[in-house]
Amino acid sequence: MRTILLSAALALAIGGSAMAQNAARTYDLGPVWQVSYIETKPGMFDDYMAYLNSTWRGIQEAEKARGDVLDYRVLAIDSPRDGEADVILMIQYKNMAVFDRSLDEDEATMAKAFGSIPKSNQAAVSRESIRVLRGGLTARELKFKK
Repeated sequence: MRTILLSAALALAIGGSAMAQNAARTYDLGPVWQVSYIETKPGMFDDYMAYLNSTWRGIQEAEKARGDVLDYRVLAIDSPRDGEADVILMIQYKNMAVFDRSLDEDEATMAKAFGSIPKSNQAAVSRESIRVLRGGLTARELKFKK
């Protein structure tokens, strides 16, 4: 009796998963979002926003002109808890292929934005005095078919 019940349960499980796999795909691959969670240090919010409005924004606009970045956003968190981000940066890329650019291309972008690679590296170190990167993610947007 136990073997019959186990066999019946297994048949139902296999049949149920096969039915789920028959559903038509209702979505397609969309653009890619890169999200960064930033905690500004006390009293440094406006300094960080000034950086975002100048150099960071310039980099995003250059990437838009090249066609790699579709859009970008800066979000402010209302009432973050201690140790959490108060700024979220969102960059929308056309696809995953933009992450496969050569290092030379990336360095050229950074050199143009900061004046040189050493200055770019120093700017990255300097930003640590006004903010802390609290994490991030890269995710593919899924677009529903019409």
